[in-house]
Amino acid sequence: MKVTAIGTGYVGLVTGACLAEMGNHVVCLDVNPDKIRTLNEGEIPIHEPGLLEVVRRNVAAGRLQFTTDVDHAVHHGTLLFVGVGTPPDEDGSADLQYVVAAARSIGQRMTDYKVIVDKSTVPVGTADKVRAAIQEELEKRGRGDMAYAVVSNPEFLKEGAAVEDFMKPDRIIVGSDDEQATLLMRAIYSPFNRTQDRMLIMDVRSAEFTKYAANAMLATRISFMNELALLAEKLGADIELVRRGIGSDPRIGYQFLYAGAGYGGSCFPKDVKALVKTAADNGIPLKVLTAVEEANERQKRVLVDKVVARFGADLKGRRFALWGLAFKPNTDDMREAPSLAIIDELTRRGAIVVAYDPIAMPEAARVLGPRDDVRLVKRAEDAIQGADALLIVTEWKEFRTPDFDAVKSALKTPVVLDGRNLYDPRLMKTLGIVYEGIGRS
Repeated sequence: MKVTAIGTGYVGLVTGACLAEMGNHVVCLDVNPDKIRTLNEGEIPIHEPGLLEVVRRNVAAGRLQFTTDVDHAVHHGTLLFVGVGTPPDEDGSADLQYVVAAARSIGQRMTDYKVIVDKSTVPVGTADKVRAAIQEELEKRGRGDMAYAVVSNPEFLKEGAAVEDFMKPDRIIVGSDDEQATLLMRAIYSPFNRTQDRMLIMDVRSAEFTKYAANAMLATRISFMNELALLAEKLGADIELVRRGIGSDPRIGYQFLYAGAGYGGSCFPKDVKALVKTAADNGIPLKVLTAVEEANERQKRVLVDKVVARFGADLKGRRFALWGLAFKPNTDDMREAPSLAIIDELTRRGAIVVAYDPIAMPEAARVLGPRDDVRLVKRAEDAIQGADALLIVTEWKEFRTPDFDAVKSALKTPVVLDGRNLYDPRLMKTLGIVYEGIGRS
């Protein structure tokens, strides 16, 4: 099939590359010439394991191309997947200007039946706005009777595992009220349904709502466990043992029950805010989700609270090592990362921060900019030399079993504050390291 993916971020690029992998002819469109230049030079503008290989393989096979030519991209695809950004507006709502702009570009150019697929995370009612924008442009051209369909197909891709998630989905949500569009969506996803039908067809608004509901539920589990972890510390309980105890209940399960330094990234913070705003606009205050958001903002500063409790509020002359800057492993994404809140608070109190991340160093340099109170180093070992304490913020694999003797020797004081509960407190005690996790007794 002929497919166009509009936007070459996480959603658009993964969607386009993976659909090309299944034999479709895909054109990926982006208005940013630098992104397209990078892609045409055989590189990708994001870090996503396995994606580069898929892109190169399908470009070489002639099934995947990248362009800034809007006319070519719109005319090429029967299915047009819109995967542009929906950043949070000042009031917390999703900014739909890029989605609507894409819809207008389609309406200005389409000459035959198209299925416009909302792949971006968008609030309920967005498909109606997309349809209205397309219809308005068609009527300006005197083509108001042209047939087309707008469907919702939200993505459920985890950064760091997006290719695997796309190729082996646990569900494929399609919101459609057009029979032909539904048949085309079934056809494009048929390679992913050969052993089991994972496609759920529903109305468009329910599909749009499903994405927000899923992310809100996962964010709620994280904040719930983080709040219990704070209480566990006060009560002398171990949240890791509690997690195993409740996770063994099949009604609860183990996923997203890890206490830590808070969630970040491009999805959970933005989507929780957008859902809260949508609910407020409709007179239904979501008190649970409001608390989830507040709890997460507090959790991002828990490691700083532990620093202050140990070293005092005035941190002038202190130096702290940070392991991990990306909001999660296997990505370089720094959006809403807990590390940023921790760095801001430590440096505000006068400290120097020396930080290391296996992948996110270039992105961290861009986000943080040049500053005297933050140093970015090339090795984890360099970060801890002479530091007053080590703070672990992201659970990269290379941090899981370090040389603890070397860590202890390198630190000015043998203090490890672990925001991801990577280590056994009993082992750390026997090694002579002062260790504090999140909710660990």
